[in-house]
Amino acid sequence: MSELTEPLTGARLQVVLPDESPDMPVSHLVDVGVRAEELGVDTVWLPDHVLPPKPHGTTFGGVYEPLVTLSYLAARTRRVRLGTSVLVLPLRDPFVTAKQAATLDRLSGGRFTLGVGVGWSREEFAALGSDFRTRGARTDEALALMRHLFEGEGPFRGRFHSYEQGYFEPRPARRIPVTVGGGSDAALRRAAEWADEWQGLDPDPEAFRASRDRLRGLTDRPVRAGVRMAWTGGEEAFGAAVENFRALTASGADAVAVWFGEAEGFAERMLRFVAALR
Repeated sequence: MSELTEPLTGARLQVVLPDESPDMPVSHLVDVGVRAEELGVDTVWLPDHVLPPKPHGTTFGGVYEPLVTLSYLAARTRRVRLGTSVLVLPLRDPFVTAKQAATLDRLSGGRFTLGVGVGWSREEFAALGSDFRTRGARTDEALALMRHLFEGEGPFRGRFHSYEQGYFEPRPARRIPVTVGGGSDAALRRAAEWADEWQGLDPDPEAFRASRDRLRGLTDRPVRAGVRMAWTGGEEAFGAAVENFRALTASGADAVAVWFGEAEGFAERMLRFVAALR
């Protein structure tokens, strides 16, 4: 256990785990997740790309499938929350995704957060035979369908997916939190309708505050506002990253998820960043 045991202050620190290299053993990824829990990190996230047009790397994370990998990590941790940032939902069958999410939530003792997005790579959609133009509408319907499977009764009739009868289990013991990622107006509207949390992607603090205020104007529900950022190394960039984290906190971020670069040196950078926040 790390000697850094005092609670972290300010916004909840979250960590986007390294998942960019096929040469990285999965044991390293899981060890980093365990270390994050020891350091008091609130949530660890995994990205998602099923069939990117170029090799996985800093642009296309998600070598190890996130739901399977988080199930493995659930067995190695006890407290830290586990989530996807973000699952490209319109590339997946929503019935199977609902089954996987409910199972993972049960296996983890209710620690799973389903983070979703619509995706951005036309080439990846084309490779999987998925319609890029309707990805937003299909994401909205998939969220409605999964909520119905988790909490509803009877048939579901939608534009893209329907069923008349069926028995879904395991039913989540409590509401599985949903995070919607993205900075577009459509993402904010989707978060306002469906999400428990919105996650922006690396905006400056003023832009984050403006998006957060717009989100609050779109819904009367309490939707938390979070954000992703990165520090990948370097002395000058370190100070700027710590200040950016604090500035995002001051701008009203409920959570700040940090990616510390590719696998080599990730744990050391994470440890140094956490120490600077205490």
